[in-house]
Amino acid sequence: MTTHDVPETLRVEGFRVRRSFGLGNLSKGQTIAFAGVLAVEGLVASRQPLSLAFTIPLTLVVIGLAAARRHGMPALAYYWARVAWHKAARAEATTYRRVLLPHPYALDLPGVGASSTLIKAYDPTSGRTVGVVHNRATGYMTISTLLAPGGTLMAPTSAVSGQIRTWSSVLDTMSTEPQIKGASVTIQITPGAGEALADDVKARRHPAAPRLAKELINELVRTTPRATASVASWMSVIVDTSASLTPPKDLGEQVAESLRVVDGLDLSGTGTDIHRRATDVDIRRLVRSAYDPSVFNAKDADFADLSWAECGPQAADDGWEEYAHDGGVSVSWVLREMPRRPIPYSVLLPLLSPGRHQRRVTLAYRVLDPHEGEAVVEREISAAENRATTTAQFQGRAKWSQKADYARADKAARQVAGGAQVVDWTLMVTTTVRRTEDLAAARQEVERAAKATRGIRMRPAFGAHAAVFAAGLPLGYSPLVR
Repeated sequence: MTTHDVPETLRVEGFRVRRSFGLGNLSKGQTIAFAGVLAVEGLVASRQPLSLAFTIPLTLVVIGLAAARRHGMPALAYYWARVAWHKAARAEATTYRRVLLPHPYALDLPGVGASSTLIKAYDPTSGRTVGVVHNRATGYMTISTLLAPGGTLMAPTSAVSGQIRTWSSVLDTMSTEPQIKGASVTIQITPGAGEALADDVKARRHPAAPRLAKELINELVRTTPRATASVASWMSVIVDTSASLTPPKDLGEQVAESLRVVDGLDLSGTGTDIHRRATDVDIRRLVRSAYDPSVFNAKDADFADLSWAECGPQAADDGWEEYAHDGGVSVSWVLREMPRRPIPYSVLLPLLSPGRHQRRVTLAYRVLDPHEGEAVVEREISAAENRATTTAQFQGRAKWSQKADYARADKAARQVAGGAQVVDWTLMVTTTVRRTEDLAAARQEVERAAKATRGIRMRPAFGAHAAVFAAGLPLGYSPLVR
């Protein structure tokens, strides 16, 4: 339960992690691989029995690491990623210095944004310019829309229910539009200085106001100096124009087709107002101010002449536990597990509340088409049933957790059969500080906010902080889109 009462009709459920059928905690692929390894070892041992003294202990260690868990992931995957990161660090692949890069690499953003470029386009529908991020490797186009979300905590139940249903309709539209590869919604909360609130109140206070009113507002300013915050929100949609029945021939037609596809998503009634399509200057501001927080309040004119590469960092170091970049250090978290019980629609409120440090919360979506979604839930229900059956055969009965998981998979399959959509999605959180000394406090702030959601479990983005950092920006990168 959050800090306010939420009726049962405004609770959501149905979150499951994909799990294939395998022995113990092993996946289907791991089970087959290890079975093959054991078979090969058996054949080798038939000729050289002494080889088992070395191969069997090694195989058992690898199987144990694959079955064990570390931070919600297989321990084998965790340690393998750590070894890979150390190898990359020794090769200086985790360090970026733009001034040292030869042409043409100096014209690119670092990491996952290297293949992106920014296009300034004209939208005839709105009569304004639009910033379109083009991925030169995949050909995908990304268009971002600036949003102005409204509050729902004081809205009537019927209004909030309608907004949830409307958002469901938006996801349904994504599932039937083959050109939409994925989408993400980002809310960035930047705390304001205490002086900003005091100055604003001072300018608006009337000299003839009652004494009680003056004392009350002064007390509010004194006790909540950091309650002011700048909130920026946007939705980015990744479009694959080659999936059209008549693929566009040139870059101009691709941009026009992308604008047409994004215009087909009607966000009215979802609880947010559409401010406008993000211009090329808006994209530059969002990206540059994320890498260098000191320019957050700069004027638009300061971003208009920046090249795309200049929007990224001049220097950056992607560490195992943090990401250092121009004027700041960032730490990111990714979703580990959602609650298995129904949760209120406002469950993310603690993460979206202003804190002492800048925070960026991103929900990334990939809506499966109806046929793929049906195939996924059928595989999931078969895997859940097989796990329960196998455990019952070896231990006399299935685990209660397995029975509950099968029930959830069965319910999901029935919902999909009734027209519901299957969505691959993830949650990412990034916090940025300007001084390394503030990093521990920023970590603690986000971890407390995550615990306050009462059920959502996050884990640090070990060795991938730069990629998660970029996924929260309108760069056209999503970990769910291939």
